[in-house]
Amino acid sequence: MIFSKRKPTPGSVKAPGSGSAGGPSSGAPGSVGAAARYGFDYLPADEVYLDSACQTLRPAPVQNALLDYYQNYGACGERAKYDWGLKVDEKVAAVRKKVLHWLELPAAQYAVSFTLNTTYGLNLLLTQLPRYNKIITTHTEHNSVFLSTMSYAKRVGVPRLLLDRDANGNVLYSPAQLAGSVVVISAMDNVTGAAVANLRELVHDTHKAGGIIIIDAAQAAGHAPELVTNLPADAICFSAHKMYGASLGVIVARNALIESLELSFLGGGQVSAVSADSYTLLNEPYALLEPGLQAWGEIIALGAALDWMAGYQANVGESISAREHRLGTALYDGIAAIGKYNIISPRGSSIISVVPKGGDGHRIAVFLSKAGIRVRSGFFCAHHWLQEQLKSPPLVRFSVGAHNTDADIAKAIDYMGRLAKTF
Repeated sequence: MIFSKRKPTPGSVKAPGSGSAGGPSSGAPGSVGAAARYGFDYLPADEVYLDSACQTLRPAPVQNALLDYYQNYGACGERAKYDWGLKVDEKVAAVRKKVLHWLELPAAQYAVSFTLNTTYGLNLLLTQLPRYNKIITTHTEHNSVFLSTMSYAKRVGVPRLLLDRDANGNVLYSPAQLAGSVVVISAMDNVTGAAVANLRELVHDTHKAGGIIIIDAAQAAGHAPELVTNLPADAICFSAHKMYGASLGVIVARNALIESLELSFLGGGQVSAVSADSYTLLNEPYALLEPGLQAWGEIIALGAALDWMAGYQANVGESISAREHRLGTALYDGIAAIGKYNIISPRGSSIISVVPKGGDGHRIAVFLSKAGIRVRSGFFCAHHWLQEQLKSPPLVRFSVGAHNTDADIAKAIDYMGRLAKTF
């Protein structure tokens, strides 16, 4: 458990700037002081969470937004005509606009739909997508992409092509391979944190070849948003819980793509009329991907997360990306200097995955946890690449976030050095 045992006042999480443990103090921007844990004053200073690639911690404004919904106007959206329901509708509509503004995508061409997580969003698209000539992804994908593309190929009876990436993160392909294809790819690798360096070129070439491209932005959305900002993909799927929001999935898709789907997942919230043997769909494209009741509070909390992220640099003195790059570089250099770990991530990434030279990755994660340092171990849902292709033993993955400080990194390096002496 990483949270403080101190209980907040009912109806509120302690706000940034209160001066509690881990809160603002004097110091240089990005140091242990100077609002180093802006929004995370509730975290005890000695607790180190380095698993932001799985899910980020939630800053106080996000927690407060979610609690405000549950305590003050927790009604259904898109159904009720009373004041609470209308307030939900207003706030949810505002979040859809914020998402498009954040991604710099035109509202006339794109719709924002909400779902459970990135994996669910990708499957919701691919299980209803019509037949294309082939489906393409890479060997290094997270299982959310790897398995859903496998399922699509089997369902519609088309070939599935697996591409490689080079050492610089470029996807290796020829434009001819893209003809009439569905390309599904992550913008930022789940294991190493490497970005797809030629992502914009791949989007352009896919469209030029008459195909469509769907982006898994689960990692990029919170840790490298510049990869997917103003990116004219056909769909971008990501998770709010990896970008400081509550547990939620987001699909941002072209209206034309949504309208091409062969809908098979249907229910309330998608139709304007129903007869004994037929139904009429709503005109709003976003509704076609939102069957049933939605997670209204979590959607509203995403709006608070986007606002908090937008104000981060002004309050801390560096952007989230810059902070993660700086801390990730320090962690990379510190672990590399120990000499008993092979690092497979690029220097400067917010994700640092290592293979111990003799130790066991799972045991290392357990020992770090006993010291109050929480990291992941294993294969991080990239089993084909790590186990089948690289024949790798379990890895240890550190992933930094906006809440982390220089002290967190120093503690992690110190304990990795101590553990290295045991093997």
